[in-house]
Amino acid sequence: MKIRYLLLHAYGTGGTIRTVLTQAGWMAEAGHDVEVVSVVRRRTATGFAIPKGVKLRALVDQRTGIAEPRLHARMLRKLRGHVVPRGEPAAAYFTPEVEAAVARWLRGLSEGVLVTTRPALNLLAARHASGRVATVAQEHMNFASHRQAVQRAIRRAYGRFDAVTVLTETDRADYERVLPGSRIVRVPNAVHPMERALADHTSATAVAAGRLVPQKGFDLLIPAFQRATQAHQDWRLRIFGTGVKRAELAAMAEAAAPRVELMGRSDAFHEELAASALYVLSSRFEGLPMVMIEAMAHGLPVVAFDCPTGPGEVITHDVDGVLVPPQDLDALTRAITELIEDEPRRRRLGAQAVRTVEAYSMQAVAPKWLELFNDLQTARRGADRTPLS
Repeated sequence: MKIRYLLLHAYGTGGTIRTVLTQAGWMAEAGHDVEVVSVVRRRTATGFAIPKGVKLRALVDQRTGIAEPRLHARMLRKLRGHVVPRGEPAAAYFTPEVEAAVARWLRGLSEGVLVTTRPALNLLAARHASGRVATVAQEHMNFASHRQAVQRAIRRAYGRFDAVTVLTETDRADYERVLPGSRIVRVPNAVHPMERALADHTSATAVAAGRLVPQKGFDLLIPAFQRATQAHQDWRLRIFGTGVKRAELAAMAEAAAPRVELMGRSDAFHEELAASALYVLSSRFEGLPMVMIEAMAHGLPVVAFDCPTGPGEVITHDVDGVLVPPQDLDALTRAITELIEDEPRRRRLGAQAVRTVEAYSMQAVAPKWLELFNDLQTARRGADRTPLS
């Protein structure tokens, strides 16, 4: 089977890129013809290793400069394409040149399965993809988190896909409501396969990770951790990630020093997880928080805001982690304090967390994708044999 995955920037290091490459690698290992197509290329080297057997190509090479001059915002809007709405976070990537390159490639597809991986790409595929290819729109975020312009575009366009895949049961219900009659399938992302060292529950280290953006709620986590450790000043919180809020968060971390540190990006993040005793997820909203699942695979107990969506679909409260009401600083502070003070509970929750995330292994998730792809291919072959009336 020919399977193509369309990513915005396959040379980056985001969670979607990693999960798509993990899936592509499994499909290639299973004997399928797999290609990952990057809309743009802004780096020479990839951020993640490309799995064996997976081909990689880019549609628009921007390594010598981004074809988007610095102009007044009103003029810049005129240089953007016509399909991707401004509310899509990656809208600035989609100049007329980029949209045209994607459209040409989509129209030229003649077989197999196409998987697109964010609203901008989904919307372009809905408009331009060849009718000879089975189309799957991956949604990595819950519907309510999208801006209104994106929601309107989703309602208009996603019904053209053979299937829309989502990460959680809550997402499935939401998309079934807004896309009546469409095929909505829940397939969670899979944890990247590797041997995992178990967490050091005696460590006085808590860890968090994600882009330094408002969504991740690190502005809530830092004061909560600072309060939780008033009587436990040997404990440290290490936050991994980069992003637009770094300066603001750095000022907060400096005020909480030495108990809070911004660590930037790590090439040995799994070693950092194994050296920690506790993981904290403070997001205002999520899709399916893969870093949290990675932490659980190391046997780390998790304290998480029960935000929409994801944490509550993975964690059972006080069985394999602790859920607290969204954006409730007092509850987050109490939960962190309680786990700091209770090593046996940390061990109990962490041991169960390892068992919970077995459902997110590639061995558990990949067959769901393969079943869907085979079903779509069979249905498309049947449709091709149906005589025109």
